Amino acid sequence: MRAPKRFLNPRDIGRAMTRFTTDVQMRFRDIDGMGHVNNAVYLSYTELARTQFYMQFAGKKTLDEIDFILAHVDIDFESQAVWGDQIRVTVWPSKIGTSSFTLHYEISEKRSGPILARANSVLVSYDYEKKKPKPIPGDFRKLLEAALEA
Repeated sequence: MRAPKRFLNPRDIGRAMTRFTTDVQMRFRDIDGMGHVNNAVYLSYTELARTQFYMQFAGKKTLDEIDFILAHVDIDFESQAVWGDQIRVTVWPSKIGTSSFTLHYEISEKRSGPILARANSVLVSYDYEKKKPKPIPGDFRKLLEAALEA
């Protein structure tokens, strides 16, 4: 078995990590009339993981420092989550362009491990003053490149 790829935080070179993972607290409102987590809620789970990934590894302290916009998202549902399941979201970059990058997600049940859904999102580095895309900042690009998985 090959060792997983690792990526380094340029601000903390001594701390190597594999894919970014976060646990999500399921809420009562996440459950729909069918008794499982509603499909739209999975996008909120990926949003939380994406925001935490970016805040932590790009060294951002406040939400107004986020300089990327969501351009596209797709999701495939593989299994259902029900009340009491423990949700885990894993995220990593899978493609990098000049001004955009793609993140891949696996949403799973933490205790038993099955994949509940897989998703991709395309984010665009964005200049809010000029209202147009801009190149991905160099430090963050290096982080993405070090963590890149196909």
